[in-house]
Amino acid sequence: MMPLIVETLAGVFTPPFRRKEFFQQLYFVGNKSLFIIVFCVSFAAVVTILESSFHMKLVIQNDSMVPGFAALLILRELGAVVTALLLTSRVGAGYASEVGSMKITEQVDALKMLGIDPINFLVVPRFLACVLGGMMLTIIANMTCILSAMAVSQSVLGYTPAMFMTSMHRFVQFQDIIFATIKGGCFGAVIPLVACYYGLRCESGAEGVGRATTNTVVVASIAIIVIDFILSYTFSYLY
Repeated sequence: MMPLIVETLAGVFTPPFRRKEFFQQLYFVGNKSLFIIVFCVSFAAVVTILESSFHMKLVIQNDSMVPGFAALLILRELGAVVTALLLTSRVGAGYASEVGSMKITEQVDALKMLGIDPINFLVVPRFLACVLGGMMLTIIANMTCILSAMAVSQSVLGYTPAMFMTSMHRFVQFQDIIFATIKGGCFGAVIPLVACYYGLRCESGAEGVGRATTNTVVVASIAIIVIDFILSYTFSYLY
């Protein structure tokens, strides 16, 4: 894994720069993942604010701080992590099966025979697209979560948008958005590296492709959770 990471990072700054492949992968990561991410994070935000209100009323008989707490949880954790896990299950699995199929059909060997570096051709465009796509999708997911939470607060809990924003302003800081975007980029970087690693090591046959895809989803999901802990712990010292 480490040699692949080093070669990919070096390939980011080494020509040829494959702009066409980059934009193709960015479209695959961003546009084709947008609907499912927006749909899922909206329901996640609704569940978060309703559960927070229920338990806060149960414990202290007051849920006036729910909008602020929910907004803080959404921006610091929910938006970035849910987006990354959804990208893992969709983009990561797709990359692993695609690269794995190229490996077992000897297309990767054909690239080498043509003098084309497989890392530069396959991994680097996917890496850059996932980093940029992860950051953009995290921002969109966070804004969608906030709007969904605001709508539920108004319709169910009785808090107007102005009250929601006032409560949110007391808890949320601008660096929360910056840190969430950084998390989205880091999570996005993990997905293609893990997917291409297992894809390039794929064994022959449909079973090998299936195993590579499964390993990608499992390992990338675990890596995202671990990296989220490390980043959250680090960012806690920067407030």
